[in-house]
Amino acid sequence: MNITLHEILIFSAALFFIGVYGFLTRRNMITMLMAVELMLNSVNINFIAFNKYLWNHQLDGVFFTLFIIAIAAAEAAVAIAIIIHVYRHFKSIDAEDAVELKN
Repeated sequence: MNITLHEILIFSAALFFIGVYGFLTRRNMITMLMAVELMLNSVNINFIAFNKYLWNHQLDGVFFTLFIIAIAAAEAAVAIAIIIHVYRHFKSIDAEDAVELKN
């Protein structure tokens, strides 16, 4: 079974738009963080797919993917710290509740 570049790009686009939908429709900040991570992982799939199918003997896509994974780990650590701070201050991790309580 051979998976084509077209199939991988369709899968990656589906993951990306699921992440966009999850980010725009959810109120829970942890769910929003998971949606952002899903979008970043779909970009990683694109980098690896293009690296494999277009530039097979180069590692540019792999290096970009590793860089994005490192950035995503740092982003997750900062986002979790912010979520913990918001929960301690507002006693809720819903984004809309925190904005309403502030006003």
